[in-house]
Amino acid sequence: MTKAVLGIDVGTSGTRALIVAPDGSLIAQAHHPYEPAHPRPSWSEQDPQDWWNAVQVSVKAALEKASLPSSAIAAVGLSGQMHGLVMLDEKSAVIRPAILWNDQRCIEECAEIEAHFTRERLIDIACNPALAGFTAPKIAWVARHESENRRRLSHVLLPKDYVRFKLTGGFATDVSDASGMLLLDIRKRDYWPDMLRLLGLTSAILPKLYESPEVTGFVTSEAAKATGLAVGTPVVAGAGDQAAAAVGNGIVTAGAVSATIGTSGVVFAATDRLLVDSPAGRVHSFCHAVPGKWHIMGVVLAAGGSLQWVRNNLALVEKAEAEKLGVDVYEVLCRKASVAPAGSEGLIFLPYLTGERSPINDPYARGAWIGLTARHSKAHLIRAVVEGATFAMRDCLEVIRELGCDLREIRLSGGGASSQLWHSIQAGVYNYPVSSLAVSEGSAYGAAILAMVGGEIYDTVEDACEAVIKVTTTTNPVAAEASVYERMFPIYRRAYRQLADEFKALHSLT
Repeated sequence: MTKAVLGIDVGTSGTRALIVAPDGSLIAQAHHPYEPAHPRPSWSEQDPQDWWNAVQVSVKAALEKASLPSSAIAAVGLSGQMHGLVMLDEKSAVIRPAILWNDQRCIEECAEIEAHFTRERLIDIACNPALAGFTAPKIAWVARHESENRRRLSHVLLPKDYVRFKLTGGFATDVSDASGMLLLDIRKRDYWPDMLRLLGLTSAILPKLYESPEVTGFVTSEAAKATGLAVGTPVVAGAGDQAAAAVGNGIVTAGAVSATIGTSGVVFAATDRLLVDSPAGRVHSFCHAVPGKWHIMGVVLAAGGSLQWVRNNLALVEKAEAEKLGVDVYEVLCRKASVAPAGSEGLIFLPYLTGERSPINDPYARGAWIGLTARHSKAHLIRAVVEGATFAMRDCLEVIRELGCDLREIRLSGGGASSQLWHSIQAGVYNYPVSSLAVSEGSAYGAAILAMVGGEIYDTVEDACEAVIKVTTTTNPVAAEASVYERMFPIYRRAYRQLADEFKALHSLT
């Protein structure tokens, strides 16, 4: 019987199930959507049951499309949105909605954690500053504001690991996802005892740590009935969504960099040794999904999310045109933006619609168009949004280069890999050739590759990537456009610095 693997990605807006053949070709996929809740400004929550419901629907649908018996699945790999706090009680019941990665309520707790350890020690051990998106400050927030929920806490999990619990009955995670909790000693790839003591946590509350390709458990009879998988199917540790996406892009050796644009944007570089931006902490240093390796990652919170905001609020005409043509509205928006020249005739967009993480680490930052004139049209506005998001990505890339990461190639994935406009703008802004891949299914594909190793189809993650990942196209920068972007990028950087205090003042009004 031909064997295959299943990759599951538990995202913020939906769960994807991907069935992949040993040669890397796609056999079937399915997606089930859901939405986060925003009970207060800057809060973001989700019911973990939504993830499990979506896993059941999407896995069953993928298996049906594949026309494969459940016994053909050699192993399951998991990926998911990072940092989210899932709280279970002593009966393994969910205590409260999960607090997500893009939730900003924990600013005060971050300051207290940093004051306790000092910023320098945090970055030395956890290799990152205390950020509102991370898990540890969320635990501190619950202890302060929801003491009864904190008292009931028996298990802390990350989003994908709640799905693992439902599949296997076990409490486990991988070191790449755990790196984003602010609970790990990144050098030792193990929990940091001093942080656990500060938060009143014990190893019994936290999931057991594994390397990403390792098997963490097996599908139970109850989970098999719910999903259609076979009882006893191995489930590997998997990875946080960004490390998994990097595996799916083949970013597993030093010098390879990926630029992934979805709702957020991520610049990701694999490293053979731990590189830390100390003491600034402008980018993240985490354990990689490849055993014994690390990665540097810069995260832009609203890269594709900025264009999504345009779609939702300014694109009534484009939506109607897209419906008439039977195409995605983003295709219409990008086509309109391509009419404007590189640089949008002096118009710059700051894409900080939900604050910003890398490299400015400012939860108060806001979005802005700067340089509007009577000449500018909607085409300029849209193009400036795409260029601004890409400038934010380059801002991360510059820090990664500064830390000594040699750049060999840049591979694109996410929504930004499906648009020729994004391709050309990224090539120009980075002033470097950018490549796309034969399969660009992001985190779910990376989770499937990890399952290939756990399912003993390949010996190592590097071997699996070498066998299944193929570059299809490369876009080179246009010299004239790259020259424009080279002159605009310093202006983009200065614009934020000059407005930072005003953004904080505006936040105080709301």
